[in-house]
Amino acid sequence: MRPDDGSGPGEFGRLGAGDGTPLDTAEWYAARDATTALRDVLTSAGLHRDFPYLRADMNAFGLGYVDLGRIAPHTAERVAELLRLGLTATAPQEGEPTT
Repeated sequence: MRPDDGSGPGEFGRLGAGDGTPLDTAEWYAARDATTALRDVLTSAGLHRDFPYLRADMNAFGLGYVDLGRIAPHTAERVAELLRLGLTATAPQEGEPTT
């Protein structure tokens, strides 16, 4: 079986060099929507300026990703603290039934 060179139909045919980036796929929209949701939460937390490289992205295989980019150490510490608070708030307290 020969690899698809992008010139015809096939699993990776839509990713050929002449086709450009497949921005009309479900994977792209999922990455974009997740990026938007994360941006909104970061804005609510006052961290919107701390993620200058936040963007939706796709790899060569057409899989969508959210690229957080580089962040400063104090930003990473703030995100870690927010995650800890979120986990504490959602964790069952001692003696409470778990579902």
